[in-house]
Amino acid sequence: MSEILSENEFKSAAVRQARLLDHLREEVFADAQKLKDVLGVSIATVRRDLNELETRGLLKRMHGGAALINQTTRDYTTPVREVTNAEEKARIGAAAAELIVEGDAVMIDSGTTSLQAAKRLAGRQSLTFVTNGTDTLAQLVAGGARSLHFIGGEYIDLNHSLGGPMAVDAVRRFSVDRAILSVTAVDLDRGLIATLNPQIGAVQQAMIEVARTVIVVADHSKFQRSALSVIAPLRDIDHIVTNEETRPLTRSLPGDLRSKFIFV
Repeated sequence: MSEILSENEFKSAAVRQARLLDHLREEVFADAQKLKDVLGVSIATVRRDLNELETRGLLKRMHGGAALINQTTRDYTTPVREVTNAEEKARIGAAAAELIVEGDAVMIDSGTTSLQAAKRLAGRQSLTFVTNGTDTLAQLVAGGARSLHFIGGEYIDLNHSLGGPMAVDAVRRFSVDRAILSVTAVDLDRGLIATLNPQIGAVQQAMIEVARTVIVVADHSKFQRSALSVIAPLRDIDHIVTNEETRPLTRSLPGDLRSKFIFV
């Protein structure tokens, strides 16, 4: 984030705002002038982005700049999440895919990191897939998946998923070998995984219930924060695949919890 980038590289508000949030994670607080220099855009553009991100509940405006909010009350829209920590998500998705055994039935949710795992699994013809994510469904179909089940329910635009009671009931009709889940927050202090939307959380709880092995995929930005809707305790998760930047945060955890982490 230290290099100065041209304004042409940030014509997309989603990309620009993702970079802005990445910088805030590194600095905790950043003044508007520094953000202007880092992004290579006008101060008016920075202020407009800060106002929009504050409206979404993703940061707090402070005198001269902004700081992140640890309690996540609203998530980024899908276009922003797709470009946030994209390289890390690709590595995490690839590592999660390596945990899948030929012949498995795999349930994959709608998160952007889960989508990276789906991209790598779609062509494996021995696998059976179940998903509630419209983007995940499209990726699996495009990748050549032959055995595929789609969960119905209420459409949730936030993460392009199907949720609510109908989706929960549909998930519970399956029994799968592995479930791959993206989350909004991995709260290490309280030993929980969480999301911001109870409808999304209820579906993920059901996915955990019906899976023999549960794989959570989360880049470092999902740690050191919490979210409204608790999904499950970390002890109910078999593997947590994340990037190396997360490793220092896990050193004080009990050994049984540390052993669940896979760093890539």
